[in-house]
Amino acid sequence: MDNNPTKMNSASAILAKAGIADCDAASLSPLTLAYVGDCAFEMVVRTIVVGRGERTVNTMHKHTCRYVNAGAQKELLELLAEQLTETEQSVVRRGRNAKSHSVAKHASVADYRKATGFEALCGYWYLTGQEERMVSLLTDAMKKYDGKTEETKG
Repeated sequence: MDNNPTKMNSASAILAKAGIADCDAASLSPLTLAYVGDCAFEMVVRTIVVGRGERTVNTMHKHTCRYVNAGAQKELLELLAEQLTETEQSVVRRGRNAKSHSVAKHASVADYRKATGFEALCGYWYLTGQEERMVSLLTDAMKKYDGKTEETKG
């Protein structure tokens, strides 16, 4: 692999700078993918929220929390499910079926498992250098999610 960080995806560049060999995302446990994906998804959301304009940190946090919770992640997964490849569907399934020893405070077990599948997918995208695909699909799903939530308010 070329160790020029300007030609690598973010994860590979970080690992290379730290002197660590690239990791094989396909061989990682679904909970490990979800661990990374939780952060990758939140970074995408926070970047979008910040880019929408200046706000107070408290307001930005509230806007971020709209998406970064098990219920919203389950909805986002459902909105983008038809666009997923077989490999991506497999990652989601593995994440959903993983035996986690924790459950979100404000989510059902079913929603939490689906959200874990969603986070595993985000981790897979990040670690395999598919950030463009991740951002494209997530921003589209977030717009649809916003439209759905606006309909329920009205």
